[in-house]
Amino acid sequence: MQNNDPILLVREITILDIESIINYWTNASDDFLTAMGVDLNKMPETEFWKQMLSEQVTLSYKEKKSYCIIWMINGKATGHSNVNKIIFGEEAYMHLHIWDEPIRQKGLGINFIKMTLPYFFEKLELKKIYCEPYALNPAPNKALKKAEFEFVKKYLSTPGFLNFEQEVNQWLMTFEKFNSLK
Repeated sequence: MQNNDPILLVREITILDIESIINYWTNASDDFLTAMGVDLNKMPETEFWKQMLSEQVTLSYKEKKSYCIIWMINGKATGHSNVNKIIFGEEAYMHLHIWDEPIRQKGLGINFIKMTLPYFFEKLELKKIYCEPYALNPAPNKALKKAEFEFVKKYLSTPGFLNFEQEVNQWLMTFEKFNSLK
């Protein structure tokens, strides 16, 4: 009997991933970006992305302003999760991105989240990971709930440098809870 389930893997970002991440942001439709809460007027140029992502790859964990994990299906990079607003040894804010539209909203994000959390907790020695998706974007909110994040609150915020002011749902995973789920 043959198993047709996709093989999911996660790994740290490398220089070779930078172009794919840039393409995800620069080739996305305006409607898709807006549905994620992105202010189209804040979209940076390609050179900004190259510099920011290259720096991320080369800095030590203690120096990182952002840290990215690549999501793979059957050996192909298909998305990423990154944290920013990092306070090493304390907390960070997680973001979730599936690049390829045909695999969005298939339930794979839950598995990717669970596979990604060990990297964030261990490499950055975090006690808390927050995620604040746009309240009107159902996919990440549903995935975070299923991944057993705790809903903290809904509030008005500008959650990142790319975003417009919006209602976000704040979700939390503590290191203690993460360990209890293993």
